[in-house]
Amino acid sequence: MKEKKWNQYVAWGITAFAVIAASAGVIFLLINLDAVSAALSMVIGILKPVIYGTVMAYLLSPIYNKVSAFTFRRLCKQCRKPAAAKRWAKAAATLVSVVVLCAVAVGLVAMMLPELYRSIMNVVNSLPENISRFSAWMNQELSGQSDYQQALLLLYQNATSFFEDFLNNTVRPNLSRIISQAYSGVASVLMWFYDIAIGLIVMIYLLNIKEVLLPQFKKLIYALLPTDWAERTVKELRYIHEVFGGFIIGKIVDSLIIGLMCFTILSFLNMVGILHMPYVLLVSVIVGVTNVIPFFGPFIGAIPSTILIMLSSPLQGLYFLVFVFLLQQFDGNFLGPKILGDRTGISSFWVLFSILLFGGLFGFAGMIIAVPTWAVFMNLLSKISALLLHKKGLPGELSYYGAKKKDEI
Repeated sequence: MKEKKWNQYVAWGITAFAVIAASAGVIFLLINLDAVSAALSMVIGILKPVIYGTVMAYLLSPIYNKVSAFTFRRLCKQCRKPAAAKRWAKAAATLVSVVVLCAVAVGLVAMMLPELYRSIMNVVNSLPENISRFSAWMNQELSGQSDYQQALLLLYQNATSFFEDFLNNTVRPNLSRIISQAYSGVASVLMWFYDIAIGLIVMIYLLNIKEVLLPQFKKLIYALLPTDWAERTVKELRYIHEVFGGFIIGKIVDSLIIGLMCFTILSFLNMVGILHMPYVLLVSVIVGVTNVIPFFGPFIGAIPSTILIMLSSPLQGLYFLVFVFLLQQFDGNFLGPKILGDRTGISSFWVLFSILLFGGLFGFAGMIIAVPTWAVFMNLLSKISALLLHKKGLPGELSYYGAKKKDEI
């Protein structure tokens, strides 16, 4: 009896110590939030190649698995040593994964850079002519209306004075700082390429050791947690993998199809003479890439594409807006549900909420991972609430907590 009471006292003491330690830790973080944030940013900066490599390995893992399994089956029929066949299968799968990654990266760059250069040059070359046309149109429309002409002339003079003042008082005195910032930008780009190159090496290592790494991680979970909690944790991690893998890879496939459809349809309409849309390849790549972002992706891609097209032809820009709207209706109501299905199980409101939250916190990458991350959080919250309600003897059905007549607002 005494031993039982002693064990209870020890358990209470440990619990009290844990609560006090956790509270002290939270207070310390709040007091030193800037220092903690700076330290966290530094750690993330150091680990960028590992993060890039992990993301690339995760995205290419399905291709790696299929090529490895296919090659292993073929080699097993001709090779008597399974170990040798497995090594060759891993090498083939690694080679195919790297080739696919490089082909996608080089293809996007090869498509975008020449088209972007041509687009910029076309805008620069046609800008004086467009300004002259606009000026002639304005003079024609405002002929006989001296008040409007004077107001526009005054506006033009103010704009000219502003730009001259900006060049003389802002650009020239700070030219050395601007050059320094440009140099820093070039250095940042080179550093990004370095991180990607190291990340590629990390990706190759992760793809080849994941058969050992995953069991080791699972073993560690079972070692640190009680058996029932370890099983729950492993089950939740499998669910996270299903949600993230299915949603992100499905969204990439969906966006690839949308980009190809945009290019094919616009090219066909140009060929038959219905439209005369400029920059078809560039805007198709922009629409396809930004479509990876749920909800806001079509708008993010359509706005710069429309502005670019309107610089060449305002009417074609309006046609493009209508076309993108119809294309996204097809994607949202037919193609997207066919490819993705109901992989997240969250409503449209939570999709919007998660994108705004994670986009504000983590930028472009946050908008991509927002929906599956929030789906995982909602699933975990649902399971925790169901467990707590069960301990209190309350039902988990939502209808039980519906508004009664006297509670209605």
